[in-house]
Amino acid sequence: MLNVVVLVSGGGTNLQAVIDAVDSGAVANTKIAGVISNNKNAYALQRAKDNGIPGVCISPKEFASRDLFNVKFLEAVDEMRPDLIVLAGFLVVIPPAMIEKYRNRIINIHPSLIPSFCGTGYYGLKVHEAALARGVKVAGATVHFVDEGTDTGPIILQKAVDVEPGDTPETLQRRVMEQAEWKILPEAIGLIAAGRVSVKDGRVQIKA
Repeated sequence: MLNVVVLVSGGGTNLQAVIDAVDSGAVANTKIAGVISNNKNAYALQRAKDNGIPGVCISPKEFASRDLFNVKFLEAVDEMRPDLIVLAGFLVVIPPAMIEKYRNRIINIHPSLIPSFCGTGYYGLKVHEAALARGVKVAGATVHFVDEGTDTGPIILQKAVDVEPGDTPETLQRRVMEQAEWKILPEAIGLIAAGRVSVKDGRVQIKA
């Protein structure tokens, strides 16, 4: 059984997609062990509560220094004994010690086709604003492992989504979530739970 801990800052729509996939059996051999947010008002914590999943808020604002937060944050993650950590719209920098401890066991969903529109400053609507400003014809989402860089870890899955005439950042964001993010994040977790994902020379290999 793959123990999954989900880290989320906001509404938790990707969290809900994972919950639904686990509940339906679309993602097998997987349990969501807990949800951690840096925002006590995040609706994601309510989603966790509604589904009987332990949820906790740990905010950098509650600690005198970022170093102290990082220690307590890692302790909270460790207590949930994750086999896999899923960043589902988590807007806090992951401590280097956590990346090292959970090497190739932390994944992130990013709302673009990496390496386009990714890295520092590209999150939420900003990604879609930049994509539309550039005039791209195809957007999408990427699930990747987390390393010490920003959106630089090995890519697991990607899914393209057409940009339509008249799109706004909001309509494009919604379509990317519905057609890409909510599909490939659960799929990636399922592949990992099935033992089909490995990393070699910085690239992901998926066994048939």
